Amino acid sequence: MAEDDGLDCLDLLEETPAILRGLMRELSHDDANWMPAPDRFSVAEVLAHLSHSEGHCYRMRVDQFLNEELPEFEQDDAQMYLDQYRDADADDSFDHFEEQRETNIKFLRTLPRSARGRKAMHKVAGQITLQQMLHEWAMHDLGHMRQIAELVRARKHWQPAGRLGECYQLRL
Repeated sequence: MAEDDGLDCLDLLEETPAILRGLMRELSHDDANWMPAPDRFSVAEVLAHLSHSEGHCYRMRVDQFLNEELPEFEQDDAQMYLDQYRDADADDSFDHFEEQRETNIKFLRTLPRSARGRKAMHKVAGQITLQQMLHEWAMHDLGHMRQIAELVRARKHWQPAGRLGECYQLRL
């Protein structure tokens, strides 16, 4: 359903924590820290990335959109923070993400629809609007929901499905 008032994408952004909670419901500590390969993220690392991005990328950028004329943004690079994500606790990261997201959504819902046209200069994408960044934020969430779903599928269901699991291609 389309949103009539305020900014686009806020309903999806608001639902992300509940969707993630549902995906993680059956994960043990070991499951959350399982990596399908040495160069792939675990669920715990994805959650640490989401928590970090929520405050140090997205909220910071929203504030810049609103308080500066044509602020400049660097490209966000999760690889720069790998060491920070490696030993993260999944529960702590999720709790921090959820708290930040709730605060951010409450704030974003106070903004008038006209705020969507606020502009910034992205070093790679060029000139962007706040609304475009909200759509990118939603795409970021959806990508990581898919990533966590695939990790759960691989860790908890693929082998227990036996030969039936052979019919599925894992996208880790």
